[in-house]
This record gives sequence, C-alpha cells and structure tokens, in this order.
Amino acid sequence: MQQQINICYFQSPFGEILLGSFNNQLCIADWRCRKMRKQIDQRIQTALNAIYAAKEDAVLEETKKQLTQYFKQERTTFDIPLLLVGTDFQKSVWNALMEIPFGKTETYLGLSKKLENEKAIRAVAAANGANAISIIIPCHRIIGSNGDLIGYAGGLTTKMKLLELENPTFNQQMKLIF
Repeated sequence: MQQQINICYFQSPFGEILLGSFNNQLCIADWRCRKMRKQIDQRIQTALNAIYAAKEDAVLEETKKQLTQYFKQERTTFDIPLLLVGTDFQKSVWNALMEIPFGKTETYLGLSKKLENEKAIRAVAAANGANAISIIIPCHRIIGSNGDLIGYAGGLTTKMKLLELENPTFNQQMKLIF
C-alpha cells in the first residue's frame, strides 16, 4: 500500500492554504494558487514516496488552530512538528528563516551572511521560493537589500498584508514594487 500525505485546505483571510502532514509532521502549508504549485507537490510526493489523500488528522487540526490564532494576532510563534522536504542547503535556509523574529524582516544578503556564505544570495532566494511551509517558515519576512518588497508565493499583496499583520507600521517603512 502506498504511503499517503494527509491534506486539507485552510481558508486564511489572505487566501487558501494547502496543508499536508506525513507521519505526524507538517510537510506542507503552502498557498494553493501559486506558480510553482505543481513542482512543489511533485517534489514532496516524490521525496516521501507518497500520494496526497484528503484526510484530516491531529497535526492538520492543530495547524489550522495555530494559523487561525496567528491571523487573529493571538500567536507570534508556532509549535507544530515540521518535516522539511528538500536538500540540505534548502533546509539550512528554512531553519535560518525560522530564526527571524515575528514583526522583523531580513534581506537575502543578510540571510546569506547568517549562513556564512555571502555569495549564495541567488541560492538562498531559490530555497526561499521553494519553501512549502509558508508563514510557519516565514519566507515572507525576506525583503530586497534596497528595501523593496520582492517575491512571494502568495503574491506581493499577501506578503505586504502578512508583514503589516506582524508589524502595523511596516507599510510606512516600505515601498511596494509590483
């Protein structure tokens, strides 16, 4: 019997999020409508040798609960068991993203420096874009070195809304580039 990734959908105030769990760990919390949806799904299913199955479980229920609290501004951190599906480099980037505090931002260059590989900016950006656990692994907190709001799977408008949710004065500090 083929292993399965339990999936369901969560309707956030900013768009629908695909949630997935495997072996009691969250492996997907990603925007349902994103450019790389097919590639992300294929990468995760192949790496885990599993297929998607619409089925609720305790991890998915807890994820929905914690995301709801986040959107109501009742939660600033998450404590859900995560399964990071990617290369060692991608995992190092995703772990570094989780160290960016709620309400703060970092640049691709700053993140590259924290990983002690200043020349890896493009690779860091690619790993950021491959993140399949949005919000919980806060890739939305990455901005351009010049302060521009750039790149986000959920779209730039959603990225701005998330940053404003975490820091209400953020929009006054930023310029939005479409």
